[in-house]
Amino acid sequence: MCDVLQQLNALKRPKLLINAARIGSMEYRRETHLHRHLKESGPLHSHHALERLIELESELDAKRTGATAGYSVARHVELLIAMMGEARILRTAHQCQIIR
Repeated sequence: MCDVLQQLNALKRPKLLINAARIGSMEYRRETHLHRHLKESGPLHSHHALERLIELESELDAKRTGATAGYSVARHVELLIAMMGEARILRTAHQCQIIR
């Protein structure tokens, strides 16, 4: 579990994107937002969801840095929001396991 969180912590993104995502992450609702990005049926563990979100965000960041016409800043912020939300769920679940 720690590897995916370390991967997330190592990301370097523009401060404006991160700040926008932080604000949006307060309203993150897994049951409504996650399907929009992953389009998978059935429940998905936060660890696997976060891995997939990191892959999607990495592809989108490559478009951002390459100034590709298909880049969407709104989609990028939405992915970062989902990543932050899933990381929060994963950290909370991990802390509960440590306490027990």
